[in-house]
Amino acid sequence: MGKIFSTLFLFVNILALNISAQSVSTQGKNKVNIANWVNTHFAKGKTPPFSFTYNGVPSRNFITKWKYAKTPLASDEQGGEKIRYTFTDPKTRLEVACDVTYFTDFDAVEWIVRFTNKGSANTPEIAHVKDADIRFAFPQKGLSMIYENGSTSSRADFAVQRKDFLVGDTLRFRPRGGRSSGQILPFFDIESPDSRQGIITSIGWTGEWCASFIATSPNTLSMKTGIEALESYLEPGESIRTSSVVFCFWNSDNRFDGTNKFRRLIMTHHSRKIDGKTAIYPYLFGFSWGDPKPCNEYSCLTAKMALALLERQQMFGLKAEASWLDAGWYVGADDFTNNKSWINTVGNWETNHEHFPNGLKEVSDAVHKMGRQFLLWFEPERVYEGSMWHKQHPQWLLKKEGSRNFLMNLGNDKACDYVCKFIGDFIEENGVDIYRQDFNILPEPFWLQADKPGRKGMTEVKYITGLYKFWDYLLTRFPHLLIDNCASGGHRLDWETTLRSIPLWRTDDCYYNDPSDMQCHGYGINLFLPQTGTGMGNPDKSDKYSLRSSLASTIVFNWKIMTYRENFLRMQECQKEFEAVRAYFLEDYYPLTGLQNTDARDNWLAYECYRPADKSGIVVAFRHHDNKQDSITVQLQGLQDNISYEMKNADTNQTQVCTGKQLKTGFGLKLDKPDQSLLYYFKAQ
Repeated sequence: MGKIFSTLFLFVNILALNISAQSVSTQGKNKVNIANWVNTHFAKGKTPPFSFTYNGVPSRNFITKWKYAKTPLASDEQGGEKIRYTFTDPKTRLEVACDVTYFTDFDAVEWIVRFTNKGSANTPEIAHVKDADIRFAFPQKGLSMIYENGSTSSRADFAVQRKDFLVGDTLRFRPRGGRSSGQILPFFDIESPDSRQGIITSIGWTGEWCASFIATSPNTLSMKTGIEALESYLEPGESIRTSSVVFCFWNSDNRFDGTNKFRRLIMTHHSRKIDGKTAIYPYLFGFSWGDPKPCNEYSCLTAKMALALLERQQMFGLKAEASWLDAGWYVGADDFTNNKSWINTVGNWETNHEHFPNGLKEVSDAVHKMGRQFLLWFEPERVYEGSMWHKQHPQWLLKKEGSRNFLMNLGNDKACDYVCKFIGDFIEENGVDIYRQDFNILPEPFWLQADKPGRKGMTEVKYITGLYKFWDYLLTRFPHLLIDNCASGGHRLDWETTLRSIPLWRTDDCYYNDPSDMQCHGYGINLFLPQTGTGMGNPDKSDKYSLRSSLASTIVFNWKIMTYRENFLRMQECQKEFEAVRAYFLEDYYPLTGLQNTDARDNWLAYECYRPADKSGIVVAFRHHDNKQDSITVQLQGLQDNISYEMKNADTNQTQVCTGKQLKTGFGLKLDKPDQSLLYYFKAQ
């Protein structure tokens, strides 16, 4: 929710550059030994794979001379080993600690760098922090990388891009504006095709990160990532963390085996856990869509209407695992005569008792009685001028010249503690099961304006650290709570947020109601993220094409059920089909129609989801509006050559049996007209 458009910040430079990397990693043909990799790269006397400047001097010139320590730590994840490497300046007593966690079951490693001033005076300036400063050298020539657009509320959201490197080629990225995936998704797959191996990497920083990739030779890629703006001293006793980074090594003839390995890494080790198990996010039904103007979002919803809609959904046999109450439930959001709406009343975090005389608990109780969870929307970081929080807590707000929006400064300990308790108490008092956090503002200008002289970037660093503290507080206080990470629809997706949340509404392009847009979004984002959600492609249509366009691990059914134009029997059919396929989106994912021009309007899109445990899966395909080709041939992946598989067309119930080798060689798909879809179920015989 909230549409903010900007241009992807991407430069492709064909230049001959000579980059000296801090660390070199050479993989052989066999599977990488991740424990040895860590021990080698963080060994005593070895320049670690991160860098910074201290008082203007590059860390590679001095860090091996600092006091070194290696300390095993308890890991939060079964199967993960955690070690802290510390480097301490004997003169100023600046301590640089790198917490490294590696997973032998996924050949993966992640780390976070922290700076702590243990001296009695301000440190010299710390700058140019690169949390990853590393060079990967492969046995064979040839380098390529796939990456994706971020969210810009357009058809091109999460469109896959590919770069084949020549020596000297450079890719530089930053999201612009302070939201981590607003224009570029911070997930990258580096491949050496002839070496049949690669590395998937992601950056964990929910602010303004930067990354550069430079081909320094035909088989060597230099990578640097970090926080874009950080040039500051530390006061005595002060400690900061910077961005995290992860590397997942893979060896295969098929690079999608690498992306599937990374997806499983996220599901196993980097997702929300409830009672020791990876949390699977529910599918949802909204309360109110499309009230008459000037109503917007949920600003005209009442308790009586909410309860009536729940009853109506039950009457029509429409299912959901959770009910969705979005923006507008609070005081002032319905003051239309004064040009108020949900947008310019954030900060009024008090229930509108004219609409909900018994509070929101009455609604959540009814939701729970139906066996559902209750989702509630908040936007606590953005505070609008004149709102309650603006009047009550001006000392905690960050300003931007000319803006009527303010930013609640989560980097201020008192402000962060207040938000933690306030939202936590509200969740408890109102029976909230899923906390939906939106963020419809670009925070970077607020951060930069608040920085003090000599402390550039510190407002952002402390703010993002406070955001993680806030989310971790909620997840600790409520062991069964789920967090839905929105931010104008998918503008805050990165390695850190996947640990705590998923996007149930991954792009605001859902508002524009073109089902084929949803197909493009899912085709791309599923490469890296196994759990995401989206709204139905068109709330005025309950047809299979619209449903299949929005398929994901979860979905928001935003049908308008109070209109004669729709058919609840078709809605029931759609829900039945979704329930039959949803689990496959947590398994292996293979794009079948290539990675070029995935958002074009004249192509086919087809993908496969495959569950190795029982050798079953689905194939979903679409023929786009301007396509002139009524059939294509796709090559299924991940199957075993000598096993027979039954392919069943979900629309005709026709079946055919093919060997895995035949399906991998080619399987024909046919649609007589554009704007149609296919769904095949398959299973081993």
